[in-house]
Amino acid sequence: MPGPDAAKVVIAAILTAVLAWASWRDVKSRTIPNRAVLAVLALFIAWTAVGRGAGLIPDLEAAAIAFAVTFVLYLFKVIGAGDAKLFAALALFAGLAYLPLFALMTVLAGGCVAAISLASSPRRALALFHLGGKGGFGRGIPYGVAIAIGGLAAVWGALTGVAARYAFTGLGG
Repeated sequence: MPGPDAAKVVIAAILTAVLAWASWRDVKSRTIPNRAVLAVLALFIAWTAVGRGAGLIPDLEAAAIAFAVTFVLYLFKVIGAGDAKLFAALALFAGLAYLPLFALMTVLAGGCVAAISLASSPRRALALFHLGGKGGFGRGIPYGVAIAIGGLAAVWGALTGVAARYAFTGLGG
């Protein structure tokens, strides 16, 4: 089994840096810069060019599904617009095969980020608990961090083959 293509490793490394920057900005200001989302899209174009367009349709389908779901979550104010855009852009890298893994890893990382966020401010956690989660107690959690972790798990897992057994490639796969 040949190793990952060197060009894809470079693109994945740059993607890692972009997502680290976006995560840092989300922690600091609770915003994900549009430039980060545009960089992810540009990196996907490079990724597709290196792969000669293989699997482009399932990648676009995954992004459409991710956009539809995150748009609804945004409308109900569950997540922010930057979170929705970043998740949909990273879904391009995940494709249909790794979209369930991407979503699962994002949710698991989100739980950890939420626990860390609440543990870092026990008074806020206690107030939120007593008020049933209602009230204006802060800026929420930086969910962009969780999305970045989920996206990187899918990209690096697919690239290295580590996550191949968790991908959903069809009934016979």
